[in-house]
Amino acid sequence: MNFLYPGFLFALLAVAVPVIIHLFNFRRFKKVYFSNVQFLKELQEQNASRERLKNLLVLLCRCLALAFLVLAFARPFLPAENGERLAMNRTVSIYIDNSYSMETVNKEGSLLDEAKRRAKKIVSSYTLSDRFQLLTNDFEGRHQRQVNREEFLTLLDEVKISSASRSLQQVLNRLKTGLDAGTEQVVYLISDFQQGFAGNRLDSSVLSGDVAYHVLRLNANNQPNIAADSIWTLSPVHKPGETSRFVVRLRNYGEEDAEGIPLKLMVNGQQKALSNVNVPAGKPVMDTLSVSGLGAGWQKATVAVRDYPLTFDDELNFAFEVSPSLDILNISGPEQGSYIHALFKAEDYFKLTDMPESNIRYAGFSRYDLIVLNGLKEPSSGLAQELETYVQNGGTVVIFPNLDTDVKIYSSFLTGLKLPAVQQLLSGQPVPAEIDLKDPMFRDIFDQVPDHVDLPVAVRYFSYADASGSGRENLLKLPLNRSMFARYGRGSGNFYLSAVSLDPKDASLSRHPVFVPLMYKVAFGSGKGRPLSYTAGRDELIETQKVNLLGNEVLRLVSGSSEVIPELRQLPGKTRLYVADQIRKGGFYDLKKQDSLLAIVAFNEDRRESDMHYASESDLKGLFGKAKAEVYNSRRDALSLNMAAKNNPGELWKLCLILAVVFLSAEVLLIRFFNPTKNLQGT
Repeated sequence: MNFLYPGFLFALLAVAVPVIIHLFNFRRFKKVYFSNVQFLKELQEQNASRERLKNLLVLLCRCLALAFLVLAFARPFLPAENGERLAMNRTVSIYIDNSYSMETVNKEGSLLDEAKRRAKKIVSSYTLSDRFQLLTNDFEGRHQRQVNREEFLTLLDEVKISSASRSLQQVLNRLKTGLDAGTEQVVYLISDFQQGFAGNRLDSSVLSGDVAYHVLRLNANNQPNIAADSIWTLSPVHKPGETSRFVVRLRNYGEEDAEGIPLKLMVNGQQKALSNVNVPAGKPVMDTLSVSGLGAGWQKATVAVRDYPLTFDDELNFAFEVSPSLDILNISGPEQGSYIHALFKAEDYFKLTDMPESNIRYAGFSRYDLIVLNGLKEPSSGLAQELETYVQNGGTVVIFPNLDTDVKIYSSFLTGLKLPAVQQLLSGQPVPAEIDLKDPMFRDIFDQVPDHVDLPVAVRYFSYADASGSGRENLLKLPLNRSMFARYGRGSGNFYLSAVSLDPKDASLSRHPVFVPLMYKVAFGSGKGRPLSYTAGRDELIETQKVNLLGNEVLRLVSGSSEVIPELRQLPGKTRLYVADQIRKGGFYDLKKQDSLLAIVAFNEDRRESDMHYASESDLKGLFGKAKAEVYNSRRDALSLNMAAKNNPGELWKLCLILAVVFLSAEVLLIRFFNPTKNLQGT
């Protein structure tokens, strides 16, 4: 037998106290007067022997009671067969789900409070020498280490609701990295086990056969919930003073229809739109909100619904930029007309710069959103190299060829751009082109397509040697699958290649009604778009336009008193910001270079927590398959059944405590019923 706390054995010296009291009994004897003292000596000898026996038994009970009480504090236990102490080779890992869904309540209070109470009860059933590991959705570094019971309880008290959302697979992956091989390992998973959290399957590689899994499923009351799910814009660009339209999707996760749900749009703290929405049970619904009168610059916007009792997903933050202008560069060859100039000069939003083919300045390409090549006579390989870099960095280039130039020169230029070479120049009878009305480019151009639509025609055009897999998307298509105007994606940008020139003698495209909306769509789509919002805790990568930094400059994401310095990676035409897990709460973050504002980034809480449907016990058992897993329901306290005996089979402290009580009771019985004076009265 060994002792967990042998230092308490020094308290056995206290056994000397009742011994000393017994040896130095200074009780004063009472005088008794007898009329006949003939048998006095015999009676004194008889009562003295009985008194000594009683005192010895009482002394023995007191000493044993005190000794076993001291042993109970010293925690004796039987060592394992291998000679190692049983209490020193066990690792207990407990996962506490602290996501937003754990704010829901049942008759025990909030689910998070119940989870913490369950965790304390579990910990109390183990020995003080066992090692414990706490894990929450925050995946904090301090929770990776193993701690003793007191430290664990301190960490447990600090657990609060977090915006971080994880999956069961992620939790088990994290737990696996913290387990020590060669020790007895026990894992407890305490959660409400939403369907989105549990998932449909687990990677069996994270389930170890040496680990005992205990799954405690907490039961929450069914509650209605309507979430502002997502948002996107219908406006390709946002112009100062003009109307921008946004589509918001609401989803009803409850079992009853919701009617008259108030929905409002706030921009920069001011209400810009208001509506009431009916959301059927278990279904999404979309509504369009319009906002106008915005000035140039970055806008902070929030779509909000009013829904109780779950409110964490009632607001949806998003940020967008109202651009004062869109910069376009027109590089034109000799005698190519003024079609491009007339097209973009008609709209003040477009800032057009004309540049002749004979005097191209490559250095300024990066500041333009769109570059148009109109009828270049002798395009050079240097221009091809610069345009290739420009498109890879996110730019957009439109090429209208000069059909009178040498085919070999144009083919060499196009292959330098990794575009198809010219096969031949075709001419003859006018050939109509087919419009791909399903392409998003033409989505808002036609309200209704007539049966006999007027199509652009080509008289003279290039036939390109398109190879399979070239990535061509025909917007205007000629017979025999030849392209008239096609899109080619390259890197972060796009090439638009025309088979006809803008000369009306070659084709009717420049004077056709589809030409203006087509080119406007190309121009609007050339803007450097970015997501309206990101998800806190899940989206770790943010892309922005290329940001050049000096040696002592850094980029910061600032929100109030919170500041994040992301890791940077410079790529052609863009800068990637890695925020990892530094942003855990929704809100607006200003992207700053020193003190200058570069952009505003919006973050939202993870909507996976909005779905209040839960995995059943049978589902959870199926997830763990053949692993050693037990699934419990919080409505029956199955975890407490024989837990102490199961966890501490070799400990004897309870037996010592029981024996101490037994001997104290024996002392009381001896004093109460073992009375030698009765023998004297009976003689």
